[in-house]
Amino acid sequence: MTGEVPDEMLMLRYRDGDAEAFAVLYERYKGSVYRYLLRQSGVAAVAEELFQDVWLNLVRAREQYTVQAKFSTYLYRLAHNRLVDYYRRQSAAVAASWDDGAGPPIEDIPLTAAEEPENRTALRLQVARLLSTLAALPAVQREAFLLREEAGMSIEQIAEATGVERETAKSRLRYALNRLRRGLLGDV
Repeated sequence: MTGEVPDEMLMLRYRDGDAEAFAVLYERYKGSVYRYLLRQSGVAAVAEELFQDVWLNLVRAREQYTVQAKFSTYLYRLAHNRLVDYYRRQSAAVAASWDDGAGPPIEDIPLTAAEEPENRTALRLQVARLLSTLAALPAVQREAFLLREEAGMSIEQIAEATGVERETAKSRLRYALNRLRRGLLGDV
């Protein structure tokens, strides 16, 4: 059998002392977890702090780990809980801005050389509109969308990761997609 080792098996191995299993899980999820935290918090420094906390929490909880859901659901539940804790401590329900001043402005994001100048301008405007619309979503809708797009989670997994009923997660995702579509069409 030449298939990839399932995440849940890797986490069980890590729980039992296999440090290499943790390294594989970290490599698989570091990008998507960081992007999720960055897009939820809107500030790179905050996302980095939360990112480290999520992985530390995973390390601390490894001895109690049992397979009750997909590993990705478990990991994003840790991330969700860490975000909730962070916002409670900050007494802020929603991040106000995506621009922390640390990254390049949207106009400076490099595009492929094969694109025509007019296509580059149109694409940049579309990206800016998407990011603006995404930032304007209510936090729960943005979270559902990011878990679907960044983590590839199903409705059931989103519900489990965020601690809501399936229908609530489905509604949040549907509303987010509708608002994003309207935003991209300029109807917001």
